[in-house]
Amino acid sequence: MNLPRNAATLRAGVLFVLLAAAGCSGSGSGQPQAPGGPPGGTVEAGVVTLKSEAVPRQQELPGRVTALATAQIRPQVAGIVEKVVFKEGGQVSEGDVLYELSPTKFQALYDAAAAGLKKTEAAVTGAQATFDRSDKLAATKVISTQDLDDARTTLLQAQADQEVAKAELATAKINLDNATIKAPIPGIIGKSSVSIGALVTENQTDALATIRQVDPIYVDLVDSSANLLRIRDQIDSGTLGRADANPPKVTLTLEDGKAYTSEGSLSLADIAVSESTGTFSLRATFPNPDRVLMPGMFVRAAVDLGTTPGAFLVPQRAATRNDAGELTAYFVSADGKAELRVLTTSGSVGNDWVVTGGVKQDDRLIVDGLQKISNGTSVNPVEVTIDDNGVVKQEIKATGAAEPSPPGAPAQ
Repeated sequence: MNLPRNAATLRAGVLFVLLAAAGCSGSGSGQPQAPGGPPGGTVEAGVVTLKSEAVPRQQELPGRVTALATAQIRPQVAGIVEKVVFKEGGQVSEGDVLYELSPTKFQALYDAAAAGLKKTEAAVTGAQATFDRSDKLAATKVISTQDLDDARTTLLQAQADQEVAKAELATAKINLDNATIKAPIPGIIGKSSVSIGALVTENQTDALATIRQVDPIYVDLVDSSANLLRIRDQIDSGTLGRADANPPKVTLTLEDGKAYTSEGSLSLADIAVSESTGTFSLRATFPNPDRVLMPGMFVRAAVDLGTTPGAFLVPQRAATRNDAGELTAYFVSADGKAELRVLTTSGSVGNDWVVTGGVKQDDRLIVDGLQKISNGTSVNPVEVTIDDNGVVKQEIKATGAAEPSPPGAPAQ
């Protein structure tokens, strides 16, 4: 039977399509193939073998440097500044002279008080002699009892006047001494707010200068009460412990990112929590011989909390959070498949999670190739290493990917 030309052409096209489809279906092994993976669904994945260890734990906290002691220098008497003795920015010792005020007025008041004391001393001497004489005469009834009482009263008044004169002399001596202003504490003194010839007043608002003790020096830290409770729970459960009873050590990172060379220790913890912020204060003490730390400077402090025994360091790049907020990671099971586990963590160190549950010794953790696997995927584990920045040093090449052509080679 002769078919029309267009019908024959249509039959030939259908036959070609069927033959092509049959050829494609028979060219493979019949096994499903994972994206980018070899036949059989096996996927190469980079793994690290986990080992338990005692992990040192630190808590990073913000801090501000505070002087060990601060003294604002203010005059106790009014007067004219005659001398500025100290060098601004220099070291002063306790008792060093800082300022000298004009002493003329204070010396005159002291001399007047001294003369007044001598006058009262003479009055006491005369009153005492009168009383003694009256006492003898009263015993022989030469004078009346009233005369004796008057002599006693005169003596007591003279003695009281003498005590007042002594107090006035002491006050005058204090004012004369206060005309010379001395350092109450040792430390570094700042700039002077007055110069020679300036008038200063008693207990004025503005300080003449400020002395700060900076060696040793304090660093005030702030932490949340919630974090404090978490640390206490870890100590009580045994997942966090200290080897000794010494105060926790503290290290600092300066504002420029450099580490402070000297180590300090925690010296004080506030017993009250702020009602507005929910935080409490800690204070650490640091040696500061080179004056690197200056009051008011912001720093980052790392407080040594102790160690977590028998913990595992899981790289953060290998772990994710599920919908319930739990930390999860993939491991290679005994039968060579990817196994998703929920981990128990007690914090982090650098780029690692500190894991205390969900991991066993020598477990193989999948850290690279995670985008190609799911729970139950067959994996071909390849040992890799991770640097301190969390970067895999031996990258896994996707199986079946074409090798890059050398420069200048023709395309395949």
